[in-house]
Amino acid sequence: MTATATVAARRAWLTDLPVLLVAVVWGSSYLAAKGVTTTQTVLAVLVLRFAVALPVLVIAGWRKLRALSGAQVRGAGVLGLILAGIFLLETYGVVHTSATNAGLIISLTMIFTPIAESRIRGTALPRPFMAAAGLSVAGVLLLTQGAGFTAPSLGDLLMLGAALARTVHVLAMSRMKSVEGADSMSMTTLQLGSAVTVFALLSFAPGTGGTPWAAAAAFDASDWLWLVYLSVFCTLFAFFTQMWAVRKTSPSRVSLLLGTEPVWAAVFGIALAGDRPGLLGLAGALLVLAGTAWGRTAAAGPATTDPATTDTATAEEAAPNEAAAHTAAAASVVEPAEPDRAHPGLEPAGRA
Repeated sequence: MTATATVAARRAWLTDLPVLLVAVVWGSSYLAAKGVTTTQTVLAVLVLRFAVALPVLVIAGWRKLRALSGAQVRGAGVLGLILAGIFLLETYGVVHTSATNAGLIISLTMIFTPIAESRIRGTALPRPFMAAAGLSVAGVLLLTQGAGFTAPSLGDLLMLGAALARTVHVLAMSRMKSVEGADSMSMTTLQLGSAVTVFALLSFAPGTGGTPWAAAAAFDASDWLWLVYLSVFCTLFAFFTQMWAVRKTSPSRVSLLLGTEPVWAAVFGIALAGDRPGLLGLAGALLVLAGTAWGRTAAAGPATTDPATTDTATAEEAAPNEAAAHTAAAASVVEPAEPDRAHPGLEPAGRA
């Protein structure tokens, strides 16, 4: 290997490592959400989590925020409502299922998005992709059975709904004329602001649990550590790392690395949360991972752009941001990366 090749390989590794860490962090976010959230504190945790992250995003992007047009602000607000739905489904879902199931089921967004886009465009997907989609769906069916054939849990169904909602979010972002050309950080900030407003209003409704400050007062040290972890690492670190990395490499490379998120979700769920999926569940997990990896490759097709010549504007449009996450944000709980040109918002629109 020449000296030039060695230097290039080292630079690629230095770029890839932080992105891989984002995937690891996102994979652990399901476990973190379970650690701090109960059925009565979902809304409170969502408000507190993004109340920590939002001011940082506002300060960092204030100049570009002020440059947005009224149409872009309104468009971001609409997208934020969808993002709020994603976070609610994900967070309630992770409370009612295992961290392993949550991380693997949500990865179906990578299958749902190309299918939905192909139906809208009236184009056919390659046969390998459809085979991969079938493999992933079969994997989820097995994953939700655990040690025997039973009906999927409420949490499993909510996570499935979150994966579908992420798909809607990705497609809305890519097709809404009002948000075309908008700065990705500004769009993420406004979407999160819109989502937090929804969470705050819902937290005052009867039967939705305690208020954010009541929940905060009841938190112990462990709860605060989980919350800070979700805010600082799963949201801020993930978002800014993606924005940095997509300028240093190609969107395809970033997407590929972030696509390992469900692997890490399974690792953390099994190793730390004590998840025991059983033989059927384990077989299902392997099928989901294989199907989503194969589907991502089949949907992307052969690369047509040299990463070294990808311009910054194109990279920013394709970069995955956090659901939201995670989905923005939010993740998912922060959102996983979508195939090229698709992102859940922050999550480009992926997680936050």
